[in-house]
Amino acid sequence: MNQPSRRLNLSVQYACNREGLPCRDDFRAWARAALNVDGMKGGQVTIRLVEADEGQELNRDYRGKDYATNVLSFPYEYEPVVMGDLVICHAVVAREAAEQGKPLAAHYAHLVVHGMLHLQGYDHEEEAAAEHMEARERDILAGLGYPDPYAA
Repeated sequence: MNQPSRRLNLSVQYACNREGLPCRDDFRAWARAALNVDGMKGGQVTIRLVEADEGQELNRDYRGKDYATNVLSFPYEYEPVVMGDLVICHAVVAREAAEQGKPLAAHYAHLVVHGMLHLQGYDHEEEAAAEHMEARERDILAGLGYPDPYAA
């Protein structure tokens, strides 16, 4: 039985140097894979890739944390259509991938999946919720051909 097609209206904004960054098709594939969970009917999502200063400003203004972080999620609605923005700080992603010895594309895929799950109401504030979210991430990433991002 074929699954119904879920429409994803995805905008990718490069507010930084695009050299070495994944292309729109990569972001679309990762976001679509994370959207195809839990009966979501579609999505309207913007992924914005930013420099560290913009990432730090947004993290400070919206989370009260004065540093650039890898991904920020801004959900607007998630039932039955996912709507929101993901902001990804490329400098932080590149640094983390190098520190963790991961391919850059695998780390980007993980952060897009992670952010998309946040847009759908997942969180990791409590241990049980974190375990559930991480299991979903592992499953989605495995389906995309990426290794477990939480493996030691």
